[in-house]
Amino acid sequence: MSTAAPAVPVVDGIPFARAGRDELRAEVAGLLAHGEVERARVALLADADDWWTEPPPPPEQLARVPAARTLREAMGLLGMGRVADYFAHRWSDPTHLAGLALLQQHWPGDRPVVDVACGIGTHLRELARRGRTELVGVDVVWAKLWLARRFVCPEARYVCADVTGVPDLDVRTPAYVLCHDAFYFLRDKPAAAAAVRDLAGEGGTVVVGHAHVADPHGEPLTPEGYAAVLGTDLLYDDAELTDSLLAGRPPRSAAAADLHASEAVALVAGDPLSPAPVDLGEPLPPLRPNPLYTDGELRWPSERYAGEYGPRSTYLPARWPDPLPADAARRRLLVDLPEAW
Repeated sequence: MSTAAPAVPVVDGIPFARAGRDELRAEVAGLLAHGEVERARVALLADADDWWTEPPPPPEQLARVPAARTLREAMGLLGMGRVADYFAHRWSDPTHLAGLALLQQHWPGDRPVVDVACGIGTHLRELARRGRTELVGVDVVWAKLWLARRFVCPEARYVCADVTGVPDLDVRTPAYVLCHDAFYFLRDKPAAAAAVRDLAGEGGTVVVGHAHVADPHGEPLTPEGYAAVLGTDLLYDDAELTDSLLAGRPPRSAAAADLHASEAVALVAGDPLSPAPVDLGEPLPPLRPNPLYTDGELRWPSERYAGEYGPRSTYLPARWPDPLPADAARRRLLVDLPEAW
């Protein structure tokens, strides 16, 4: 006799189907059955990814998250620390610009988009603002999806799950599957590659951005290793992607053998599709001054952030220019932050 799969609990519209969290899923389901929605939410907000080493904030602090008025306030209550720095300033970092260059060159068109390891939905927001409507974000951290839905991209649908254990998303195929700045963290990369291909379906597209080649974090592969596991020979150097967006030109692809000096690479498998009909290098209004500038000076949020992104962000001048240059928006002196940033 077969045993039915346990029901997936849903809090604030976000299903929790993460693998390896059977006890937490059962706890949340039990709380919901007794009408304890707030306690169920707190339990899910305390869950982190397996790479995170900090303890969760106390429950009484997590209980205050829904009352947060801004993304930054909510991340502070969640105790996201260094990750909050990255998320708060994602809109001008070189990694994000590289991701936009990938979207620019390989635009999903009218295909549904599934963003795997979507974080707080930064790329989904860009797609939604450019008119895409069938958007799904998947991540193992429920709290990140909660932030995405509340503050960044409420237009998308979100599911908390592992890429190799995503429940049926009811997404038509061929689809466009995006995985940016995360694939190198996935331990079983062949299984992950098979999973994203399945999500994309026959004739679909898989786009993997910012896959580290040499980095102490995660479990990176060589460019040839990524190309083999994803079954593609269409690769880009990450720095080339960033430079191309800033210059307003198409990025130049490269052979895997020529990318050994790269810090990170990007890959496109399946149907490469066509470039976007719009320029993603120009952020959409309303625009605000980049919050990295304080009293006219560029100030990084932490030494860690400065060490990682400072040398790669030379398009941001050390001091706020007056008058602003004509390309101030393209260089992310002006940014399109979420309204409740």
